[in-house]
Amino acid sequence: MIQGNWNPTRRAFLGTAAAAGALALGSRATIAQEAGPIRVGLVGCGRRGLGAARDCVTSSPNVVITAIGDVFDDVMPEARERLAQLGDAYAVTDETAFTGFDAYQKVIDADVDVVLLCAPPGFRPQHLEAAVAAGKHVFMEKPCAVCPAGVKSVFASSDAAAAKGLAIVSGTQRRHDSSYREIIRRVHDGAIGDIVSASCYWVGGYSYYPAVHRQEGWSDVEAMIRNWNYYTWLSGDHIVEQHVHNIDIMNWALDAVPQKAIGMGGRQQRTGPEYGHIYDHFAVEFEYPGGVRVTSLCRQNNDCVSRVSEHLVGTMGVSNPANTIEGVNAYSFTGESPNPMVQEHANLIASVRAGEPINEGRQLAESTLAAIMGRVAAYTGQEVTREFLLNESTLDLIPPHDLGFGDMDTPEIAVPGVTPLV
Repeated sequence: MIQGNWNPTRRAFLGTAAAAGALALGSRATIAQEAGPIRVGLVGCGRRGLGAARDCVTSSPNVVITAIGDVFDDVMPEARERLAQLGDAYAVTDETAFTGFDAYQKVIDADVDVVLLCAPPGFRPQHLEAAVAAGKHVFMEKPCAVCPAGVKSVFASSDAAAAKGLAIVSGTQRRHDSSYREIIRRVHDGAIGDIVSASCYWVGGYSYYPAVHRQEGWSDVEAMIRNWNYYTWLSGDHIVEQHVHNIDIMNWALDAVPQKAIGMGGRQQRTGPEYGHIYDHFAVEFEYPGGVRVTSLCRQNNDCVSRVSEHLVGTMGVSNPANTIEGVNAYSFTGESPNPMVQEHANLIASVRAGEPINEGRQLAESTLAAIMGRVAAYTGQEVTREFLLNESTLDLIPPHDLGFGDMDTPEIAVPGVTPLV
């Protein structure tokens, strides 16, 4: 069953599209209305994929979903029923609804202009490479990879997209949030002075990620993909899959990427096999250029205190980059704030129509790599450097192109001091 809120209405469509124009790359309303339709293909028809499809077509006029694909055929009836609620923005036929491991390629080849890559992250480097090779503009959900090999693949695909004039917008939607953009602009202009330390948090529960219990007849691979959040080769673990949002803000605010990390983590609530082998908490210290240290805390434990935020400490003040600055240049954002999960698509479509494609591929890849660095440091108990991950690590979790629904052992739960650094 596909989960998540789904309530697209004509009023919501018009209201969201109008609000989106406030932050788009210049006012492209005339271009958007006069240009031909933007044909969109969706890869991955789960909760996030359907949400991305809805956000894309409600972001801008004359955008139509014309092809969809998923590895599982049993998700298609409900996916198509929900997408049909988009009215004229839905134009998928029996011939353009694809299933199987090659569904992504069939969507890409189905005469679309933009591809939404929303399958589990372990497949994203492969899907991005194929989309760019075919000359398609891309929206890709975060994270973009689960291991160093995947990050390097995304670097290469992002550079190829830039050379071809293709857009890549990522699902780190805070980058398209008007409040974050204004606060971080002021931080970059010196509002809190030099940043000397920072912290970021995704401390919450996991009811949003209900475990999918294995059913009779499912192979190992099928069971893992249907329960993908709980396997590192598919999700990257929650520090990569979820906390990458907050780590991305650290990279953005500091205008840099971490050079090394130490960390710890483990499992406290997740004891059953339905939770795969990932951790449920991490605590990581990242070191950025100039010796700036960033504390990163993430946890998925139910019935505990929650905090999802970031905090910057400067020589002249402090900031919650979501909305406030305190100190000599105190400021609180009070402007309009369109839904950033819609705005990212508005900006993508506007850039495509204007012939000025946005390319956020490397940006997301760097934030993904930082999150992977934190995970590897916690899994192994070792200090891990960016240089090691990019130039020495042999860690490659990317599945083979001909994976199929076969046998696959669940990896052992990582044990610091025992799990090797590779």
